[in-house]
Amino acid sequence: MEERHQHVDPKLGIPALRRNFNLVYLLLDGLHDIRLDDKLRWLMPHDLVIVPANVLYASTNIKDCKGFCLEFKTEFLEPLLQGALAEQFPFFELDAEHVISLNANESSLVQRSFENILEVYNGHSREKTQLLRDYVHILLLLIRDCYRARYTVYIKEKATRAVQLTSAYQHLVDEHFREMHEVQQYASLLNITPKHLADVVKSTTGKPPHEMIHHRLLQEARTLLSNTEMSMAEIAYTLHFEDQSHFSHFMKRKTGHTPLEIRKGL
Repeated sequence: MEERHQHVDPKLGIPALRRNFNLVYLLLDGLHDIRLDDKLRWLMPHDLVIVPANVLYASTNIKDCKGFCLEFKTEFLEPLLQGALAEQFPFFELDAEHVISLNANESSLVQRSFENILEVYNGHSREKTQLLRDYVHILLLLIRDCYRARYTVYIKEKATRAVQLTSAYQHLVDEHFREMHEVQQYASLLNITPKHLADVVKSTTGKPPHEMIHHRLLQEARTLLSNTEMSMAEIAYTLHFEDQSHFSHFMKRKTGHTPLEIRKGL
């Protein structure tokens, strides 16, 4: 973790962005806060953090942090997976608890697992890729044991078909919200009717499915407006609006402010 943070400006922290890789890290010491989507949390020593790919992640306060950090793309583990990553490791679900406070014994086991990964990574084995894949898998299995001990109710609830379908929809939205703005597009990917998708999502979340798409678009737009110098037209193009006018209308309707006002912090 010290190596990962050495290039981070302590005055700026880690900018709010969506990464295309999964992040797992264990904090052992230091000052560290995290923001996952719209949730802010201060970390304590022996807190284990799981950041699924494409979740909006940022940290404003980082100082003297010590610990272990791992980044990997889901495809790296696919040879060992039997289904989706989140099906086998529920802490990668978008609505799961992503911070696990470990006890001393759990922290020691997880630290040794990280150390094994580092040893193989810095070594010269001809089987390095396979060994790394195996050791990362072992780390996730250890984390799953820790997670199950705390969140068995959450895991059981995930077993219902409605929740599974909603979770699949959430993952698709998180992956495709920039270019796919219509519920029927996601229903087609899930091989169900738009009405069935709407009924299921409404029953499990209390909200219509299009709100999830709009929520992701708003988050991304705010991030691009606040953390980049992209023009309004460039942002509209990136988020696949028809043009800048449609993008401005969407932002005004959803927030009460124009993109320029949001950029100025109004």
